[in-house]
Amino acid sequence: MTRDILKYAGVGLAIVIVAVAIILYWNRGSHVALEGSIQKVRIQGMDERSCVVIVDFRFKNPADYPFIVRDARLYLEDPDGKLLAGDAVSANTVARLFKYYPLLGPQYNDSLMVRDRIQPHETMDRMLCARFTVPDSTAELRRRLIIRIEDVDGAVSEIVEDRSRTGT
Repeated sequence: MTRDILKYAGVGLAIVIVAVAIILYWNRGSHVALEGSIQKVRIQGMDERSCVVIVDFRFKNPADYPFIVRDARLYLEDPDGKLLAGDAVSANTVARLFKYYPLLGPQYNDSLMVRDRIQPHETMDRMLCARFTVPDSTAELRRRLIIRIEDVDGAVSEIVEDRSRTGT
């Protein structure tokens, strides 16, 4: 009798595991989040206490639903581990930065804007620019940068810098 109970319990457990696997497989594209990496980081000192950080990044929307940007912010983790929020710089000001500071090089990508729509399974290259109230030397010695992008429905995605990849 005990053997029969164990046999049926094992069959029941196997059926539950298969059902959960099927449900997870069918819902794999319903999690709205962005995946990506930081491609290039440029830093321009503005004065002895502030700098501008320009980040070019690539991301993909792996979901089956569009991702519509509500907010995008850039954070810098300084050498001491303190997380600093940057003040967003408008697209018009970014264009002037590239014009007046030729050492920044060319502007490779458009800025990521509020209400930008990333279609399902679409890959994009964009740029964010933020002003930080730290000297450019502190920004150069940072631990990492974090791009935090929020969807209109509340989903939040973070793209974290891999210092070995960006080389800056």
